Amino acid sequence: MDLQNLRVQIERIDTLPTIPKVLQKLLKVIENPKASITEIGDFVASDAVLTSRVLKVVNSPVYGFPGRISSVSQALILLGMNVVRGMLLGVSVFEVMEKAMVGLWEHSLGSAVVARIIARRKEVKEPEEVSIAALLHDIGKVAMSLKFNDDYKKILFTAEKNSLFIAEAEKDFFSVTHAEAGAWIAQKWNFPKGLIEAIEYHHKPHLSRNVPLLSSIVHFSDILIRAKGFGFAGDSFVPAVHPSVWTLLNFSDAEIREIFDEIEDSLGQSEDMLFKEE
Repeated sequence: MDLQNLRVQIERIDTLPTIPKVLQKLLKVIENPKASITEIGDFVASDAVLTSRVLKVVNSPVYGFPGRISSVSQALILLGMNVVRGMLLGVSVFEVMEKAMVGLWEHSLGSAVVARIIARRKEVKEPEEVSIAALLHDIGKVAMSLKFNDDYKKILFTAEKNSLFIAEAEKDFFSVTHAEAGAWIAQKWNFPKGLIEAIEYHHKPHLSRNVPLLSSIVHFSDILIRAKGFGFAGDSFVPAVHPSVWTLLNFSDAEIREIFDEIEDSLGQSEDMLFKEE
């Protein structure tokens, strides 16, 4: 399959019968660049389960408003359109994530928590947008698994058998990785260019030209949460942090220890809030 055809196939995941109806409807809403905050709010409010999930996530350490947001409209106003679109996508796709790979949703949530902690330490203006990039960084794995389920199972088996990272096995099979596939999806969903680039380069942050700090934070968060053993990204071992990220973030050993302590506290709160039954 040539790359153009592969891209078209992946971009059409919203037409698959395996996609939950609420996600199919949501994608139509968020793909519309003219959709207003009111329209998105009304859509979420019409689905009680989605509303519950949104309020759980927005009141968790992922966003830093613990127990302070009581309505979807309040979340929309506080977080802004881009963050809310990403959050909605995350909470709507989590069931699909679990079918694609057990533990992937927890890994994604954990990455988002870590990314926000690091973004605040680096005094990033919009730490919530960094959280969104981390929450969605592996969305390409979901897209590939949904569209090419049998082939993706073979990729996971090959990666484990040959001690490869999943991205290496994907590249061998498809000529692209989940990072590139995720960027295609994010473009189709009209996400900001910075978010698209962070998803595309979360394994190769040194190639990010426009948002090197954002891409580096997502890369570092992905690896830290793997090292903590929170969730499962599909690989049986933890990749090395790219040297450019150590240089850019410039954390001391003491700061790394502080970050790990903060992660421990935040992840405990996240588990309590996010993994209770609806």
